[in-house]
Amino acid sequence: MQNQTRHIQRALELFPPLRDAPSDCLQRLGGESQLLQAPAGTRLFDEKARCSAFPLVLEGAIRVSKISDQGREILLYRVTPGESCVLTSGCLLGHIDYAATGIAETAVTLIAVPLPLFEQLLARHAPFRRHIFELFGARLSDLMLLVEAVAFHKLDQRLAALLLARGPTLHVTHQALADELGSVREMISRLLGSFADRGLVQLGREQIDITDTGGLHRIASEHK
Repeated sequence: MQNQTRHIQRALELFPPLRDAPSDCLQRLGGESQLLQAPAGTRLFDEKARCSAFPLVLEGAIRVSKISDQGREILLYRVTPGESCVLTSGCLLGHIDYAATGIAETAVTLIAVPLPLFEQLLARHAPFRRHIFELFGARLSDLMLLVEAVAFHKLDQRLAALLLARGPTLHVTHQALADELGSVREMISRLLGSFADRGLVQLGREQIDITDTGGLHRIASEHK
């Protein structure tokens, strides 16, 4: 019980819209929500699965991805502490199944808010309702940028931009980069080899060091 109370307090710190929620909602949050802990690699939800709770992430990161029948993956977004999963919100609001997969990228601790309480908070607490719709707006903008990148930018541009965003030193596998960009490992390895030959990066075992930031910026900003 003490452990549950501690995590509820942590949730109120990370999610300010909940702090001044109606007292009965807060009581239900402490009494009806479920504390979940999962190790890295755990599938938290699958495509076409039913959605019954809204997650408040307290620790770790969840990777939300679309996975093809051939096993290729493209990262849609990550959910980290203090953030919420827009896909879960949409599924709960529309009473529809998941359209993507959520995997614990690191060890994750979250509080699962049951659907009836989620609906009560939306109906009765304007700050929480605004938070959910602001989340939709922000994630929609992010996804539009992703669509633009996939549709209009070449893979080398996208890879260079990703390296710059994650650098100057990345501890990551070529497969993980391929998953994030919706490509295959062989293509990413070939591009990284080309970047290394041009003196832009230095490659190690599950490590990439950026050696020419300006050169990567020029690739990332190239036009077709």
